[in-house]
Amino acid sequence: MNPMGKYLLVTSLGVLLGVSGTVVMDGNSFIVDSVKNIAAEGDGKNGKGQEEEREPLYWVAPMDPNYKRDKPGKSPMGMDLVPVYEDGDEGDSPGTVKISPGVVNNLGVRTATVEKGVFDTTVRTVGYVQYDEDSLVHIHPRVEGWVEQLFVKAEGERVTQGKPLYSIYSPTLVNAQEELLLALNRDNPGLISAAMARLRALQVPEEAIQSLRQNRQVSQTITLRAPQSGVLDNLEVREGMFVRPGVSMMSIGVLDRVWVVGEVFERQAALIEEGDRVRMTLDYLPDRKWDGVVDYVYPNIDEKTRTARVRMRFSNEDMALKPGMFAQLTVLSESDGESLQIPRESLIRTGDQARVVLALGDGKFKSIEVNLGRVGWEKVEVISGLEEGERIVTSAQFLLDSESSRTSDFRRMEHSYEASGDNDSHEETVWVAASIENVMPNHRMVTLAHDAIEAWQWPAMNMDFSVDESIEMESLKSGMDIHVEIGEVGEGEYHVMAVHVEARPEEESDMTEMNHDQHGGESESGHEPSEHASHASHTDLSAPMDAHEGHGDSGGMPQVNERHDSHDGHGGHGAEEHKQ
Repeated sequence: MNPMGKYLLVTSLGVLLGVSGTVVMDGNSFIVDSVKNIAAEGDGKNGKGQEEEREPLYWVAPMDPNYKRDKPGKSPMGMDLVPVYEDGDEGDSPGTVKISPGVVNNLGVRTATVEKGVFDTTVRTVGYVQYDEDSLVHIHPRVEGWVEQLFVKAEGERVTQGKPLYSIYSPTLVNAQEELLLALNRDNPGLISAAMARLRALQVPEEAIQSLRQNRQVSQTITLRAPQSGVLDNLEVREGMFVRPGVSMMSIGVLDRVWVVGEVFERQAALIEEGDRVRMTLDYLPDRKWDGVVDYVYPNIDEKTRTARVRMRFSNEDMALKPGMFAQLTVLSESDGESLQIPRESLIRTGDQARVVLALGDGKFKSIEVNLGRVGWEKVEVISGLEEGERIVTSAQFLLDSESSRTSDFRRMEHSYEASGDNDSHEETVWVAASIENVMPNHRMVTLAHDAIEAWQWPAMNMDFSVDESIEMESLKSGMDIHVEIGEVGEGEYHVMAVHVEARPEEESDMTEMNHDQHGGESESGHEPSEHASHASHTDLSAPMDAHEGHGDSGGMPQVNERHDSHDGHGGHGAEEHKQ
C-alpha cells in the first residue's frame, strides 16, 4: 500500500474510533486529531441550546389560569393551552406582567417614548358664522301707529343708507307736527325749538321737519329710512300692522366683517387667549382658508354642554361667509417652556385616575398612575409619574392594564401573607364554612363561595380550588353547604384538603339512631343520645379514618366517618371522646 493510502486509512480509523492516529510519511511525523474534539464542541453547543431552551412548568387555559395540565392540549372552551415557564421574576414589583414575543405581536402592542418639548396647544373645534353684532342695527318704532307702506319685502334684501324702509301713520306724530306749526305762527323761538326737538326725538327725518316749516302743512304719514347699508334681517312687520314702542320691526346687519363663535371643551378653555391666531375652513369651500384672531373669550361655561364660547372676527369683503354657516376652527395658541408629554392614545382614564402601561423591556409591562396637565389634540402633558425616555404602550394597553392590576392585587395579597408570617401568626391550613357554586369533576376542581378567613386576611369571596385526591368528587354537588379545610400546596395555589358536609335537618334523627345502634347503647355510660342529637351532624368525604377500626365491620355501608359534634372550624373532637 502506498503512503497516501496508509494516510487515508489511519485518518478514517481515527475518525471512527475517536482516538489520535500517528502517520509517518517521508520521514515526517503528522499528528492527526480525531473528531473527538469536534464532537466535544458539538456537545457543548447542544448543551448550551438545552440551557437556552426552557421546559414549560405546565400548560394553562388562556381564559382560565386555574385550568392546568402537564402537557399540551385544548381548554374546555376549545382553545390551545398556553405554556407557563419558570421565568425567575420573583423580584419584579407588584403589577408587573410578562408576555411572550409571539403574544406581543398577536396583540399588536405598539410603544412610544416619553418626550420633553414645547407642548402643542393647538385646539380644533367648530363654530357658527354670525353677524358682527357691533354693527347690527335694530329698528323699533317710538310711537304707536299703523304701517301704511312697507318698502322692503323679504329678509336678506340688501339696503343702502337712506333707503326708505316703511311709512307709518301715528296720531302722536300728527300732534307733534301741529305743535310745531302753532309755534311758528306765534313766532316764539322757544316753542319752535322745543317742538322741533320733540319731532327729532320721535325719529321724524330732518327733511320732513324742514318740509313742514316751509309748506306749513301737516303730513299724515311719516317715512323712515335705513340708518346704514347692509342686509335686512328679522323682518317682523307687514303693511297694515299696528305697532307700538318696544316692537322689533327689522334688523340691518353688515357682512363685510363677521363673527364666528366657537365652542371648546372646558379643559381647553385655559389654552386660548385673546389675540391667538385662528384658521378657519368651510365644507362647501374646502380649498379656501380664512385667517383671523380670537376677539373675545366668554367668561362663563354653558351648564348643559359644559363648553366655553370663543369669538373670532374675520374679514368678509367678497361676502362668501353667510350667517348660520358651519365652520371648522383651528386655534393656534402658543405655549411657554418645555414639559413631558405622551401620545393621547396611550392614556387610560378611569373614574378617579389616569393610567398608562409602562414597557419595561423583555416582554414585561406594568400599569402605573400618572398626573396629567394640559390635554391637547394629539399629546397630553404629564406632571408626574413618568420620566423622560421611558417607553409606554400606545395600543392594546387596556388588556395589559387589566392583567397588571390583577397581578398587582395578588402580589399585595402575597406580601400581606408574608408579613403575617413574620410574626408566626399564619396557619398552613384553615377550616371555613362555604357553599359549592360549581363542580368540575373532570378537572377535580370546585368553585366555592366561602366566608371570610381572618387567619389569612381573606375577605368572603368566590374562588376556584383544586380538590385533593382523597376526596370523592361524586359526593360534591352544587348548592351544598359544607365546611372545608383549605391548604396552600404551592406559591399562590390552594387546595381543598378535607370536606365536612352538613347534614340536612330531616337526616339528623336517622343519623343519630344509626350511631346509637352502632355503639350498642353507650348512652348508659353517660353519653345520652339526646346530647348527640343536639349537635350538628357532619359527614367527612375524605379517606376513611382509623376510628372505624374500633367499631367492627361496617356491614357494607359507605366508608364515611359519622361525626356528631359541635363543629368549631378545626375538625371534630367529639368523635374521639365518643370512641373513648
